[in-house]
Amino acid sequence: MWLILMDFRKYSSFLLSALFCNCQLGTTEVNKIEGFALGTTYSIILKEVSDLNKFELSLDSIFRVLNKSLSTYIPNSDISKINIGDTLQEVDIHFINVYNTATEVWKKSDGYFDPTVGALVNAYGFGPEKALKQISKKQRDSILMFTGWDKTLLTDEKTIKKGHPSLYFDFNALAKGYAVDVIADFIKFKGYLDFLIEVGGEIRSNGKSPKTNELWKVAIDDPQQGKKRKFIKIISLNNQALATSGNYRKYKTDKKTGQLLSHSINPKTGNAFPSMILSASVLAPNCMTADAYATSLMVMPFDLGKAMIKNDPNLEAFWIIKDGQGIVQEFSSDGFSKE
Repeated sequence: MWLILMDFRKYSSFLLSALFCNCQLGTTEVNKIEGFALGTTYSIILKEVSDLNKFELSLDSIFRVLNKSLSTYIPNSDISKINIGDTLQEVDIHFINVYNTATEVWKKSDGYFDPTVGALVNAYGFGPEKALKQISKKQRDSILMFTGWDKTLLTDEKTIKKGHPSLYFDFNALAKGYAVDVIADFIKFKGYLDFLIEVGGEIRSNGKSPKTNELWKVAIDDPQQGKKRKFIKIISLNNQALATSGNYRKYKTDKKTGQLLSHSINPKTGNAFPSMILSASVLAPNCMTADAYATSLMVMPFDLGKAMIKNDPNLEAFWIIKDGQGIVQEFSSDGFSKE
């Protein structure tokens, strides 16, 4: 499955503002830095920054570099050049880091995580390209002919070889998580040890809240909430990253069949439609990893997803599932914490 990371992807699955009430306590001065980047919002909380303007300029620089490397929404980015057939484009360290993690997760997820499903993303109308009016089985099968992570190669010269010229990379299911990690490294380099970062709903914590001297707390949305926002789980993060993927807020309707098409796409079948899994949240040591595995769990068979998480000591997961009778259930791996 590929959960498309567009402007709307996460819908802030974690309502950070509600949990940032920690900042109302105590006397320690903190900064909450907010902005818009990578097609979404971001928020950072840390102890008071001495030169806030310079700090924010550094953040802007980080986002520009990442966009230049990884954004499919920028025509002259490295990934866009590769997608249109530039075989000589040398990729940077950010592209390499994301590529290598994608390879690892593709293998461990038995191919359910596959960033080459971008052509299907575009065809269904969830990406930057113009969408088809509808996708027939023939069209879907033809697109599947040039998808597959095994058709890609990162060469020693730092260029990308594609097994088919129409193969299309889409790193949106890792890019925001990776951005969180890059920002975390920057903040640590600047000497801050207690902070919380959120980019488009992806979160990473370090240390404790400067206000309460307690672990950072975040909440996961109830996928069946109405107009009034509700949470289904609150957890404490202990130097961890947390990412959630969900099918329950954004979809398209097939004009011919009336079928609801989710922005989760199964790379094995090319289908895009809601599965029984409403959302999947993953705890991991870094945000890019959490992001990628949360994406994978959305269309993996539930038992296969549980086994994958159980077999990796660095991962924990939480699923919200709606069965055929409309009953919503929660499932957690053994180490997924709850307050």
